[in-house]
Amino acid sequence: MYLSYTPSLVQRFFNGFTWKVETTEKVLYLTFDDGPIPEVTPWVLDVLDEFHAKATFFCVGENVMRNPDIFNDIKARGHSIGSHTYNHLSGWTTPSAAFLKNIRKASQITQSKLFRPPYGRISPHQARILQNHFQIVMWDVLSGDFDLNIDKETCFQNVIKNASEGSIIVFHDSLKSKEKLNYALPKVLEYYSNLGYRFERI
Repeated sequence: MYLSYTPSLVQRFFNGFTWKVETTEKVLYLTFDDGPIPEVTPWVLDVLDEFHAKATFFCVGENVMRNPDIFNDIKARGHSIGSHTYNHLSGWTTPSAAFLKNIRKASQITQSKLFRPPYGRISPHQARILQNHFQIVMWDVLSGDFDLNIDKETCFQNVIKNASEGSIIVFHDSLKSKEKLNYALPKVLEYYSNLGYRFERI
């Protein structure tokens, strides 16, 4: 169970995390979790280029090691990089010492001070330690592209019904999300471009 938006009460309670960028400008922040992989990430990069859009990629360390050329291409095209742990671990089910070690291992590869916990799951203890070294970036809009129980149009609607100026929007450059991402991402880019929005990296 998840919400396609993050309630403001949750954002205020966990105010040490970045949920949204405070702005009155027409700007959105697209983020992509779980890559890079050859089946999806290069296509995402090409679509972003079509709309002159920048984004932030929260990369899994082991995927970076498998696909260094794609990782380097993300950076070469002017996008931001964030860490998403080395092995896509949940902070709720992984002992803190192992979780933090896994993040350090990933950050040695990504060389980024941005971090997003997989599934958004992180304990208060883990967060306190990580905030000394990282900007923890969450989201206020979740596309649901990973959800096998929704269709691709719902994925698109999840974004356009909830995004506003400064929203941080989550997509996934993963095989599980590929079909819905292929449909929703170009439509989101076109929809908001026509409304005068631009897409920036975090």
